[in-house]
Amino acid sequence: MTDINVILFDLGGVLVELTGVATMMSWSNLPEDELWHRWLHSNAVRAFESGKISEVTFAADLVSEFELDISPDTFLRAFVEWPRGPFDGAIDLLESLRDKYHLACLSNTNHLHWARFESETRLLSSLDSHFASHLIGIMKPDPEIYHHTIHSLGCAPAAILFLDDNPVNVDSARSCGMQSELVSGISSVQQTLQRKGLVQGFPDANL
Repeated sequence: MTDINVILFDLGGVLVELTGVATMMSWSNLPEDELWHRWLHSNAVRAFESGKISEVTFAADLVSEFELDISPDTFLRAFVEWPRGPFDGAIDLLESLRDKYHLACLSNTNHLHWARFESETRLLSSLDSHFASHLIGIMKPDPEIYHHTIHSLGCAPAAILFLDDNPVNVDSARSCGMQSELVSGISSVQQTLQRKGLVQGFPDANL
């Protein structure tokens, strides 16, 4: 196995706790698997999270696309609050890794959530590089975003370990030559890093 030089994290569901799934399930009457499948392929989501439309247009299009029985304003107010913040222990884990690895994030996100990451948490300052879909203009699982990330990092793809909570994104990263693992939450991240020999123990949670 190629030595790992870069650990590349998804944000939501990996380093950041997300709410909103239960609310979207109640609004849409869709089971979770179907909801996330539709979200990943949603025209409104892809346009918004690649920086092509405003939040007002996104909310109106999303409510129409998912046939939600709520107003766009109601959806948007809830959507802004979906990221609860870093999981307990996430920041300490990143800080414990920084001396040995280049740390980066690769996230499908948007300017509303990104602004909260910047202003409300130490998350982004604990990472060396940031690859956000709304800033790059392309999204996971499109191969272009992985190639862009690999080129920007300037290392062999096999020297990058990518951690994501979506199997489609993990598979796409692997097809581009990265090492990639499916994780969900900070405990899963820690277990995966330990299994791969990248950490010996876990830092105490202290945000």
